[in-house]
Amino acid sequence: MKNLKLKPLVTATLLALTATAAQASERVIVQVDNPGKGIVKNLARQAGGELKVEGDGFIALEFAGKNLDQIKGLLNNPHVKLVEVDQVRRLMSFSDDLGDPMAQQITPYGYYQSQSDQVTFDPNAGMKVCVIDSGLDSSNPDFLWDRITGDNDPGTGNWFDAGGEHGTHVAGTVGAADNTFGVIGMAPGVDMHIIKVFNAEGWGYSSDLAKATQLCSAAGANIINMSLGGGGANSTEENAFNSFVADGGLIVAAAGNDGNSVRSYPAGYPAVMMIGANDANNDIATFSQFPSCTTGRGKRTSTDETICVEVTAGGVDTLSTFPAGLATSSGLNADGSAYVSAAMENVGNASGSTYFMGTAEAVDSGANGKVCVIDRGVISFFDKVNNCEQSGGVGAVIINNEPGVLYGTLGDTNTTSIPAVGAALEDRSALLTASTMDITIGASDYGFLSGTSMATPTVAGVAALVWSNHPSCSGEDIRSALKATALDSGAPGKDVYFGYGMVQAAAADAYLTANSCGSVEPPPPPPPSGDLTLSANGFKSKGLQYTNLTWEGATSTNVDIYRDGQLIATTANDGAYTDALNRKGGGAYLYQVCEEASSTCSAMVQVVF
Repeated sequence: MKNLKLKPLVTATLLALTATAAQASERVIVQVDNPGKGIVKNLARQAGGELKVEGDGFIALEFAGKNLDQIKGLLNNPHVKLVEVDQVRRLMSFSDDLGDPMAQQITPYGYYQSQSDQVTFDPNAGMKVCVIDSGLDSSNPDFLWDRITGDNDPGTGNWFDAGGEHGTHVAGTVGAADNTFGVIGMAPGVDMHIIKVFNAEGWGYSSDLAKATQLCSAAGANIINMSLGGGGANSTEENAFNSFVADGGLIVAAAGNDGNSVRSYPAGYPAVMMIGANDANNDIATFSQFPSCTTGRGKRTSTDETICVEVTAGGVDTLSTFPAGLATSSGLNADGSAYVSAAMENVGNASGSTYFMGTAEAVDSGANGKVCVIDRGVISFFDKVNNCEQSGGVGAVIINNEPGVLYGTLGDTNTTSIPAVGAALEDRSALLTASTMDITIGASDYGFLSGTSMATPTVAGVAALVWSNHPSCSGEDIRSALKATALDSGAPGKDVYFGYGMVQAAAADAYLTANSCGSVEPPPPPPPSGDLTLSANGFKSKGLQYTNLTWEGATSTNVDIYRDGQLIATTANDGAYTDALNRKGGGAYLYQVCEEASSTCSAMVQVVF
């Protein structure tokens, strides 16, 4: 059985499909005045347009064999305000408690990391989270279904029939019930409204999001979660988000999973709170996108913290709900003690004495009838498990060679049959000294996914949790409070990776208790300390960018150099450093110098090429 526990890079790859292949013809959004909508629809039909979406103040049309300029000419009518491309939008996806979520409730690490365990959700406060995604599958029992509603769509089907695991996983992170099995959501049992906007291939359009936002509002939602994104802004979509926020709502969206500085939408709109992902060790996820907060060049340069990452939350190997039976779970016991593990492949059970095979690069008869204990490295996971099985081994445990649990599969061409699990490097000593082991792998209603898609519902759930205790606040009050109290991570102060830091429910709750709504302001960047000053001069050599940095006032032996909030060098405190960016073209960068491992820093200085 194929393991549905996706690694971050796999998730990012799944999301990297291009929109070009998905669009066989040009699709547009037409902003219209509502009284004239019928006239425009008739005009479009006569010109060969097919109606795809109809919302308040707009329609979406598809034209075969025509480009945008041609369509604008066909729809030249006084009732038409604007014709624009209908942008494609795609799905984006501490340690957990030990145990089997099919038999007991397991608390995901993000619940602890975000301090959700320290705040009590008030189910009577009127909170409702609208999840715009791929649907919530009704086969999973870990929800209070009498508190969940949704909207059907003729193009994507029933909201309660999930198109894959993504939407069900997201909804579980927001509000899975607090019971005796499964997982617990950040705001357990919160009212939810589900809108299924994605087709079977996992993509939709900006017009779908605009319409869905209007439906969220009609359903009485306070918060919208969008674990999705794509390239290009769209004014119709943005107008819908602006209206929702102006009415007091909060919208959160995923920053993106390509690990670069590209700004994804809808997260890149000022009305939408952009969410990045961190892991269980409080480190930034390698896939989490980090667009700059700065736009423009030269005198036209401006900084806007609402177009870049504002906060982060756990989004690496996140445990949550799946459609029933579509995930796999594993159990690992050594000498009667349970250890954390991750299913790799092959449903089944294995028990026996242990045999250490090293890196299992060859068949070894000593493994016959035993559970193979194997170190990661040198050869593929499949080859290791295959060598164990060919040696007569009954099961395989592969131990990671870096901190954390090993998440992996045996590949699409797997031909082995024995159950195989990954284990944590931290448990290596105990596993190597164990005399017996028991392995179990079975189908499960709960599984792991990675992505900013997983971090986003953590923030949506935390927002609902905090807001339920302060119902007089607006969405913007909650947004500001989450930023004001985030746990600073990465470079000191706000940076492009973490924004203000990792979201903290208890801290935000305490902040709103001490500060009345409407008066909450995000903390300013850390002020320069002492007399440490920095100058920066950018230049090009053979077309490549370089920055000369000079500073005064540092008293430490070494200094730390930061670019856009990322530590790029620790160097001798000799007053000068040249940053060779090895990039061509334009760009804007923020530099800061700090005394080594200290918050004694200069003010930030910008260089524009």
